[in-house]
Amino acid sequence: MKMNVTWILPDGGEISAAIDPGQSLMEAATAHDVPGIVGECGGCLSCASCHVHVDEAWLAKTGEVEEFEDVMLDMASGERKSTSRLSCQIEAHPDLDGLRLYVPEV
Repeated sequence: MKMNVTWILPDGGEISAAIDPGQSLMEAATAHDVPGIVGECGGCLSCASCHVHVDEAWLAKTGEVEEFEDVMLDMASGERKSTSRLSCQIEAHPDLDGLRLYVPEV
């Protein structure tokens, strides 16, 4: 069963897509040409080019920031916030249907 995710761009535009559970949100963003989500390392947690801000209403459902992700977020482009995540570290699952992610301005 596909789930819907929306990326809100810095200019206020939105890109919504139906994605498969098990896919990382970085993979989904690059597959749907979301500007600002590059995924240079392919999801290996070594570049921080998939930085997003998770809508606060969804933050608890996306999981905790692990130690290495926390370090990598310090290197991310765009403002780091308490809602910052690397989208390669968020796996799509049915509880995230309707998730909203903000792409930071760089």
